[in-house]
Amino acid sequence: MYVLIAAMAITTSCKKDEVVTLKSPVVTTPANQSAQIGAEIDLTFNYTAESGFKSAVVTANNGTAVIKTNATAGATTGIVVITYTAGNTAGAGSVLLTVSDNSNQTGNGTAVISVVAEATFDAPVANTPANQDVTAGTTIDLTFDFTTEGGYASSVVNATNGTATITSDAVAGSTSGSVVVSYTASATSGAGSVILTISDNSSQTGSATAVLNVVVESTVIDVNNNISVNTTWETGKTYILQSRIAVLSGATLTIQPGVIVKGEAGTGANATALIIARGGKLMADGTANSPIIFTSVADEIVPGQIISPNLDTDLNGLWGGLLILGSAPISADAESVQIEGIPPSDQNGLFGGTNATDNSGVIRYISIRHGGANIGEGNEINGLTLGGVGSGTIIENVEIVANQDDGIEWFGGTVSVKNAIIWNAGDDAVDTDMSWAGTLDNFIVVNPGDECFELDGPEGTMEAGHTLKNGSVYADGADGLVDLDANSIVEMTAIYFFGIAAGQDFDLNPAGLVASNLQATLPDGTVVTDFFTAGSDAFVTVVTAGANTVGADVSKFDNWSWASASGALADF
Repeated sequence: MYVLIAAMAITTSCKKDEVVTLKSPVVTTPANQSAQIGAEIDLTFNYTAESGFKSAVVTANNGTAVIKTNATAGATTGIVVITYTAGNTAGAGSVLLTVSDNSNQTGNGTAVISVVAEATFDAPVANTPANQDVTAGTTIDLTFDFTTEGGYASSVVNATNGTATITSDAVAGSTSGSVVVSYTASATSGAGSVILTISDNSSQTGSATAVLNVVVESTVIDVNNNISVNTTWETGKTYILQSRIAVLSGATLTIQPGVIVKGEAGTGANATALIIARGGKLMADGTANSPIIFTSVADEIVPGQIISPNLDTDLNGLWGGLLILGSAPISADAESVQIEGIPPSDQNGLFGGTNATDNSGVIRYISIRHGGANIGEGNEINGLTLGGVGSGTIIENVEIVANQDDGIEWFGGTVSVKNAIIWNAGDDAVDTDMSWAGTLDNFIVVNPGDECFELDGPEGTMEAGHTLKNGSVYADGADGLVDLDANSIVEMTAIYFFGIAAGQDFDLNPAGLVASNLQATLPDGTVVTDFFTAGSDAFVTVVTAGANTVGADVSKFDNWSWASASGALADF
């Protein structure tokens, strides 16, 4: 029993020994400073208080002091800012700050101040940032370093040809430091400046002027060289092709929505064009509200417009066109060959290979206009040339207007195209060669110069077929409807022909043709076989104008296409 009581006594004694006493507040004083008679300066005291901040009291010698910024109640660390007004007598001055904590313990610190009758030190000196160019409408930061013997008090900033604000101020009372100013240039080119004026605690000032040159970026950019590194053409700008430009293997050209690309005039070896070489990529991803337009330098169109302000919709041959070349299979004498329209000396014109899923990028919401320049007798550039392009490539919502040669021509490959319109092609609207193995889905053909479709068969041992579906074809002005080879391999379905005239025909019915659900509006007094090959009445149905139940979804061309914006699709 006695042993237990003794043990309890020992335990009680140990608990008393574990009581912890929190330390008193510790106040850190600012550096010694000078102040002119009657002048105000701010003093920043730092503190730590393990028991938490409770209150602060300030007293002054040879002047008066008030608390400008108090600490947060209960905070274990923080600052107290004191405003000291120097007295009327030169000599020693001081500010005593006493901090109390929640345990009623105190700590204090004394700032030493020299009160002077007049300034006995140099005025502030600010260093000027280097001169620089600033793009109109953009914002830059400027850092002004300074020294001031009288202690930093404040800064004021002024600007010309733009606006400026202080984004990072210096520490009050410091004798050196920096002030960061944010400058936003105006929209007008020319000289600009930022003037920073620094005041010290003796009301002396010093200033520095940053000299700037506000530059308005050109919105018209000449393109003179092949593209060998990743490059972006920016919204709101127009890019001028000065020659035949190739995006080389390993490089990606990104064209942002709303960009206009214009080709200089030229024929033969000087014909301008944009080539996406094998291994290169084009990311031309426009939008319905902001399509990408390829046209001629003769076109006065500017970003934001859809309809050309000065060129007619049948004016062609003013520049080359867009050629996309890939490594997908083709039916030719060799695995890869040179594309038509590009001189054999330019190896960037090679296309074809073994990669059926090759990816040449994204082409969406683009309009290609007034192209098809000659490079030789009977050798023109198509509006959109697709040579050996693989199925990894996305091509949707494309418009070809007034091309001297074909609208779109496929040379083998496996890429599919969706939502295409070909208007006023000088030769064929849709031309397929070398066993293209993709699908053209939802398309419109308007007024081709030769055939609405020229669908050739294989040229080598590799054989593949393609599909054309959901199309509306206005054949007015065309020499023919469909031109096929004896070995063509193609499926045609849900296509509507109208605007048909005497002399136009669907000229062959090869074994490789699979046709179904075609509809046509014929001239009065004619029958299907007057225009379509023998046996075509099995897959062609005659309908009155506007009564067709097959054809293109015209709404896919609203807003972004010239054909839609000009009303040319009103009867589709």
